[in-house]
Amino acid sequence: MVRSKAPTKKQQKRGVDFKKIKRKIGRKLPPPKNATNTEIKSKAIILPEQSVASEKAGLAVSKKGLTLKELLQQTSHHNAKVRKDALTGIRDIFLKYPAELKLHKLAVIEKLRERISDEDKLVRETLYQLLKAVIFPGCKEESQGPFISLMMAYIFNAMTHLAIDVRLMAFKFFDVLVQFYPYAFLLNAEKILQNYEDILRKNQFYLQDKGKLKSALAGLTRCLLLLPCNKGEDDSSFLNDVAAQGILHAFEPEALKDPTGISVIVKKLEELLPILVNCFHDFVALVQTMPLLDAQSFDCMLSILQSIDLVVRSFGYGIHKGPQPEIQVFPPRFGRSDVTRRDQAISPVLLKKLWDLFPLKSVHHLSDKDEDRYFILNVIITVIFLRLSDWICPPTPLLEIFLEFMESSLSEKIQTESQSVKSFHGKHVLALIPFIPKLIMRVADNWKSCILQAFTKVFESCSPESSLKLACLSAIEEMLVPKHGWLYLDASDPKILEYQLNWIRELPSLLILLGDRHPLCSKAVLRLQLRLGQIAPLNSTFSQEFDNMQYSLREFYSTCLDDRSVCYGPFIRLPREIQELSVCCLYYFSFLDSFLLQSLVSCCLCDDLEPLLLFRVLEVLHSAYKAGHIQIADHISFLFTLLSRFKVFPGDCFAEKIYSVMEDGDKSNRGTFKLITSVVCSCLSEIGDDYLVVQMLEKIILDQISLKPPVDNICALLRMLITVDSKPTRLSEQSITNLSNFLPGYLIDAVSSIPEDDNKSSILIRISSIRYYLLPCFFLFYRSDRLLNLVLDGMGSLVTDNGSSPFSHHHVAYANDYSSRIAGIVSVLLLLHKDAKIHKILLSCKIGIYSILQKIQSLQSSEEIKMTIEERHKIQCAFDRLKVVMSASFSGIPVN
Repeated sequence: MVRSKAPTKKQQKRGVDFKKIKRKIGRKLPPPKNATNTEIKSKAIILPEQSVASEKAGLAVSKKGLTLKELLQQTSHHNAKVRKDALTGIRDIFLKYPAELKLHKLAVIEKLRERISDEDKLVRETLYQLLKAVIFPGCKEESQGPFISLMMAYIFNAMTHLAIDVRLMAFKFFDVLVQFYPYAFLLNAEKILQNYEDILRKNQFYLQDKGKLKSALAGLTRCLLLLPCNKGEDDSSFLNDVAAQGILHAFEPEALKDPTGISVIVKKLEELLPILVNCFHDFVALVQTMPLLDAQSFDCMLSILQSIDLVVRSFGYGIHKGPQPEIQVFPPRFGRSDVTRRDQAISPVLLKKLWDLFPLKSVHHLSDKDEDRYFILNVIITVIFLRLSDWICPPTPLLEIFLEFMESSLSEKIQTESQSVKSFHGKHVLALIPFIPKLIMRVADNWKSCILQAFTKVFESCSPESSLKLACLSAIEEMLVPKHGWLYLDASDPKILEYQLNWIRELPSLLILLGDRHPLCSKAVLRLQLRLGQIAPLNSTFSQEFDNMQYSLREFYSTCLDDRSVCYGPFIRLPREIQELSVCCLYYFSFLDSFLLQSLVSCCLCDDLEPLLLFRVLEVLHSAYKAGHIQIADHISFLFTLLSRFKVFPGDCFAEKIYSVMEDGDKSNRGTFKLITSVVCSCLSEIGDDYLVVQMLEKIILDQISLKPPVDNICALLRMLITVDSKPTRLSEQSITNLSNFLPGYLIDAVSSIPEDDNKSSILIRISSIRYYLLPCFFLFYRSDRLLNLVLDGMGSLVTDNGSSPFSHHHVAYANDYSSRIAGIVSVLLLLHKDAKIHKILLSCKIGIYSILQKIQSLQSSEEIKMTIEERHKIQCAFDRLKVVMSASFSGIPVN
């Protein structure tokens, strides 16, 4: 039987706890219902003036936007690159805003000085360039005391630093400080020299660090140059200038209170000298082992020798015992007690150590560059030797070694055809030239001839504008002019005489060759020429050579070409001081050649010559005449030529020129010409024999006037004539006749050329100007009644002149019509009438005056002569003026 299924129980329905929701792929799930909302909503809050950029608005900032304060703080940063960048930023600010440096200079120096001993080389070098190129130049004019005080403490600290690089760099910082503030050395000389001694004693490193030592030695040379050395007897020492200007008053109070401060410096120099010699000796030993003399070794050796030379030079000028304000100075000469101290400072052993090295040369084959370097070093050693020979008598063999070097240096190198070689060696041989004058007085005759011959060839072959030429001129002056008790101008010494004469003969051609391009050298030539003229004994070989110089000097002033034009020499274009020097030389010629005077007068007539110099020429030449150096005929010819050929400008319109000078201040030279005329007349009056002078001037003046020169020149020549004439006149009858022919036209032109004006001041100016030109004629009339009568007759003839009168060709353009001519005649007669002396003479000339009135009246009533109404009115007015005056003054004149 199949079992039947059991009946299923119906399941009961239950509630659902979690409903499962089907989600599609890719859709975002919604947040849970119990999720917390963390979103915060707010409005922006704006706070003005809170940005960093706005805080720096108006401040000076670097390229990176940093202020000066921030950059100064960063100079102490632990990172070297940050410190270097900060220094660069400070440089940018000071270059862009220079006023920032002026405002904060002391604070900047106080902060930057800390980096002098910086461990990083680039930081120190950046600071050095910043000080050298920006800060020190920008503060150079400020008070020097604070700068020096702030810097020196840290520089001294760096000079004793354990690191050699820092120590050597400290000397470089000190060098740049001295360049801008030289007193830094004088205030700290003892400490500075002591540090140099210490650094030079460290021979275990300076031979390896030659590049760094070179900078230190350059600073030492600069410091030693500040010591009183051979700067000339007339120059004040550096220390004197410091005291006189009161510069030290701004420094630290304890700076120079010690009255023995200078003696301390000298003691340190005595200690420094052997160290320098030993250092140089070590360098020579080193370079002898090298195949080539490298540039760094050469520079170090050169600086050492220059320092030795400066120390020796300081010893050569001694120690002053007396005090000066706050400091003591070196005097120009040694006393007896100083010689002993000097000899102790420079011992023979020390000298021998230096002389044994001379001449320096290498055992290896040398290139041209190495030979030049050894030559420079040998020159400086020679200079040191020659400087020491002033007080230490060297043995003859040693002296001859140096003489051979000098002779070969002067003759072989300078006289080569290669311009580059000549220029190089000339530059360095220049140092030997000043010692030649003293050397010539001490060496034997054979060496004297060799040295002089080589020196003369150098003088003749070197470039005219070079420093070597100037040095040669200075040496020649010392060998021509007595100095230090030596009498060089002694013709009894044929060894020197031949060369001296050659030097003198070379001067004029050198002066012309120099032209106006090298005034310094021209001045030296003229100064030598002047000194030679002043001291050359009379009638000696030297005075004869000096006189012969003038024949070559014509071209220096001016030359006359074939077409009669003038070619001016360098004299016209040289500065005033040099022109004055050349004019002074003229006085010392025992006679002045007429051709030289002609060249001079051409220069005096040049418009480019200053009036003051022209008057100086007149003064010197007149003094030379009074001293008997110029013949009377040449002197008078010079004066006459000057007045007759002088050009008064502007010359187109005489009237315009006078008024422009008097009122508008135009650049006319009429005033200058009047002064020249006055000076010339004064010179003529001092000549003495007036009768002889009249005979010499009478004909040439009248001949010149007959050529119809300008009115100014005629007036000047007439003034010359009346200066030497007398009452009664010394003029011949022929001269009086000739004068009467052109004086009427001259008088009319003189009054007609200046127009009338209603202005009262202008009227006074016009009367004064006319009187200046008429006054010499008044003197002639006063001295000769006959001349006055002839002139009145001539003016009467000019009243109706139609071109056929013998007086007509003397007219100029100012009275070319009847009315102007008659107005001029009447003005002349009225001016003659106003002169007290001439008025008396006119009483005997009534007939001539009556004749003039009659002719004017006839002209006025003539119908044959065509004139306008204005012209006839002008003539009538002139006639009425003359008739009224003459009728009142001269009774018996029949006028209608």
